[in-house]
Amino acid sequence: MITREATEQDLKILLEFEQGIVTAEKPFNSTLIDGEIHYYDLRHFIKSPDATLIVVEDKDEIVASGYALIRETEKDYYNFKTYAYLGFMFVKPEYRGKGINKIITDELVNWAKSRNISEIRLDVYAQNESAIKAYEKAGFEPLLLTMRLKE
Repeated sequence: MITREATEQDLKILLEFEQGIVTAEKPFNSTLIDGEIHYYDLRHFIKSPDATLIVVEDKDEIVASGYALIRETEKDYYNFKTYAYLGFMFVKPEYRGKGINKIITDELVNWAKSRNISEIRLDVYAQNESAIKAYEKAGFEPLLLTMRLKE
């Protein structure tokens, strides 16, 4: 397996991955609308100097993806000004459980470190236990849980 930066030629499969993420997340979030949802501006991540969108290939087939995006903090009380936000973590179902998520997160963390960014964040649904375990294996720890009330 190899990792590489995504190109615009990869957009078709990446858009399929995006819908796979949406489908997987709908059971965790009753506020998502029905129908097709687009979370990401994938073309922007491919072109931006402040982002990297990577894919993992196995025998010339894209089997996984993830991105890192440099963001500026909106809070003046943090001890960092910028951080890397990770997202679009998707591994094809038949490739899950093989350490590919760790390969992706390691690659994205190394990209952030190469830009002198030490604060790295991502979001995961509190009920998504398998994803939480995968991120904890990669060294992440819980920080904040968003609560909601629907009346």
